[in-house]
Amino acid sequence: MIKNKTQIDATTYEVEFAATAEALQTEKKRIYRRDVARYNVPGFRKGKAPMNVIEKMYGPVFTQDAVETVYSNTVDAAVAEFGKEVVDVNTVEVVSLEGEVVFKAKFITKPEVKIDGYKGLTVEKAEAVVTDEDVDRELAGIQQRNSRTINVDGRPAQLGDTVVFDFEGFCDGEAFEGGKAEKFSLKLGSNQFIPGFEDGMVGHSVGEEFDVNVTFPEEYHAEELAGKPAVFKVKIHEIKETEVPELDDEFAKDVSEFDTLAEYKEDIRAELLRKAEDRAKDDADNKLMDQLIDLVDADIPEVMYDKKVDENIRDFSYRLQSNNMNMEDYFKYTGLDMDSLKGQFRDQAIHQVKLRLALEKIAEIENIEVSDEDCDKEFENLASNYGIDVDQVRNIVPIDGLRKDIAVEKAVDVVRNSASYVAPQPTED
Repeated sequence: MIKNKTQIDATTYEVEFAATAEALQTEKKRIYRRDVARYNVPGFRKGKAPMNVIEKMYGPVFTQDAVETVYSNTVDAAVAEFGKEVVDVNTVEVVSLEGEVVFKAKFITKPEVKIDGYKGLTVEKAEAVVTDEDVDRELAGIQQRNSRTINVDGRPAQLGDTVVFDFEGFCDGEAFEGGKAEKFSLKLGSNQFIPGFEDGMVGHSVGEEFDVNVTFPEEYHAEELAGKPAVFKVKIHEIKETEVPELDDEFAKDVSEFDTLAEYKEDIRAELLRKAEDRAKDDADNKLMDQLIDLVDADIPEVMYDKKVDENIRDFSYRLQSNNMNMEDYFKYTGLDMDSLKGQFRDQAIHQVKLRLALEKIAEIENIEVSDEDCDKEFENLASNYGIDVDQVRNIVPIDGLRKDIAVEKAVDVVRNSASYVAPQPTED
């Protein structure tokens, strides 16, 4: 029950709300029954000491826990009664335990948003184009993915071959740390080694032992080797080449559902065009949403940005876990800490919060309605995407939140469908 509220600024209110004395006493009795056996009181068997005796000896231990629970049970009701959408509750204090239990806290509310001119925006949208070179490049990638590696006999290594070899490096006649390996696999021409090393292996055959003379780059990461000449003693064990299949009708039959290479190339072209159209649409949408953000007029509380940053970091942590990494490892490898990571997510969070507020306001202005059929369709889409039963999705996803998300998507359509799309202007060199 709210007893009093005072507005401090555009989005902050100081609110007093109360729970009944009976609620506090009921909770104290419950906690006493749960915890009484923890306390030893002279003259009483364990678990038999009265509540008031324990609190006289140990302090208001039951009262403290009871107040915390009563607050948790009361604050949600106060937020629901408040009349504005509350985005955060902080600086809580207990005002009184005499009679009613009275709490005082700051309620941070979602800001009032003004947005004008969201219809009829003009945005650049590139034309989706697919060239013959694009198709050939995609086909070459498919060709490479369907290639096979075979051992080479009777000829020396050449650029493009994969060579398996032993090596040991020497500088000033001394072997250096990290300069030795056995059965190392290297594709010649990949530029994995320092300049000159891979070229120095060209022309040598399986079983051959030879030296490769190189000079470390001046900017080499190991300062003790930077700019110095070195010799690598090398022995080749295997030479392998990549056998690429011919681009013909048989290739098309092997890798696709088409009978001819011409048909397959047309399918590749159509798929590349679809992807190009999607990229052009996404790029135009992003530009449109950026314009929308610029139209937002609102006094947005910082806590909304902070909460979005925390949410994004949680999502980032889940993605790390899916790649068998945790935040501790990530910080160790990157040299970042939590504060610097939050800083990196800050701009993204500001963008997301402003955009969401803009779209929610547009949904309100446009009187966008979300039907039960809309919700059913979205539940089915989510179930299909995650490969779980629709009823499971209904139990996981709150219906009110889903309705808001659908309304926001419909608001995007309002902005998108009213926009004018123009070709990008040529840039001056």
